[in-house]
Amino acid sequence: MTTIPDPPTGRPAADVAPDSIAVLSTEVASVEFADLDQMDALGIVTAMNRQDRTVPEAIAAHLPAIAEAAETAYRSLRAGGRLIDVGCGTAGRMGVLDASECPPTFGSDPASVLGIIAGGDVALRTAVEGSEDDEAAGIAAMDEVGAGPHDTVVGIAASGRTPYTVSALARARERGAHTIALACTIGSPLAAQADLALEVVTGPEVIAGSTRLKAGTAQKLVLNMISSAAMVRLGKTYGNRMVDVQATNAKLRARAISIVADIAEVDHPTARDALTEADGHAKTACLMLLAHCTVEEAHRLLDLADGNLRRALTSALPPSPTHH
Repeated sequence: MTTIPDPPTGRPAADVAPDSIAVLSTEVASVEFADLDQMDALGIVTAMNRQDRTVPEAIAAHLPAIAEAAETAYRSLRAGGRLIDVGCGTAGRMGVLDASECPPTFGSDPASVLGIIAGGDVALRTAVEGSEDDEAAGIAAMDEVGAGPHDTVVGIAASGRTPYTVSALARARERGAHTIALACTIGSPLAAQADLALEVVTGPEVIAGSTRLKAGTAQKLVLNMISSAAMVRLGKTYGNRMVDVQATNAKLRARAISIVADIAEVDHPTARDALTEADGHAKTACLMLLAHCTVEEAHRLLDLADGNLRRALTSALPPSPTHH
């Protein structure tokens, strides 16, 4: 008769040496979910939802450090440098996702925010065997993009010890880049290679070791914060409106019209006409309408204001009269 063993109860996922990843909090099999395979679908998703709610709390403890990371990225971008995210597997995909969403949202140069994943673009869909262990490839990746003193490089790894990512961040640091580690463990090799370590500990996963869950969610949220805060600091929004949005489809064209109409306080047909004249650029259209200027003058004012709509408006509009 075959005896079915009990599930592990709070021990590492396997009996391995103490220096193995099995001792990491992201790898531990939590006793709380030892009967996961006996739950119905509602029980499983309820457990996952309960755990997911702990992620923002874990991040909240690191907001000052995340703000520092965002400010570092802002300074790099303002100086003509880049924000470069690098990682493997889920972590690498989070970096590529964040980088790919910056141009349509903020009208940023696609070359200014880069996402690098071990194994190349094919690894976005298919696991590339051995790529995360390839230290030489991590070093080569930083050499290939020419990471340097004007750049901010974010190494992303749930365990904080992925060889490709650790070697990439170490090489970026050697080349003079500002380095940031985003890990879900404390005191990792990745953190040791960083000027600033964001150690957002999310704890054991509902499915032990499946760091695409809470750890991946934490990575996505932190990367959102870093890139978004940097872009807002660069003047890529007016208030909370994305005035550099690239209107490349029907939804985004409608959004651009609404943005211009709301900011300039005009009707939608007027906003649409201004956008057509401004070649679809909401920021230019807003300035044309509010400052009653030509598209050429709007471009000149924005250039003088480093693309910041609020500063351009301040220079274009007369000061409000004061009453004594």
